[in-house]
Amino acid sequence: MRKIIDAMAVVSFLVSVTVVGGGVYLYTQKDAMVDKAKEKATEAITGIVSDAIVGSLSGGLTEQLPSVPAPSSPAGAGVPLPF
Repeated sequence: MRKIIDAMAVVSFLVSVTVVGGGVYLYTQKDAMVDKAKEKATEAITGIVSDAIVGSLSGGLTEQLPSVPAPSSPAGAGVPLPF
């Protein structure tokens, strides 16, 4: 019975050391992990945005927009422009 209790104590100690060691590692490496996640997110967003821009420039956006005639002047009809 004593051997079982001693084995359980050793296993408990190893688990405790592992948890504390993992916590210390995460605490010391958190800034690097956050920076790495930011870089990956920035790359993904840049890829999505650049694909959307390329798609819109190749005619994809003009097909989606309704055809509305442009006004003759931005101030409205019948208002003279200042120049």
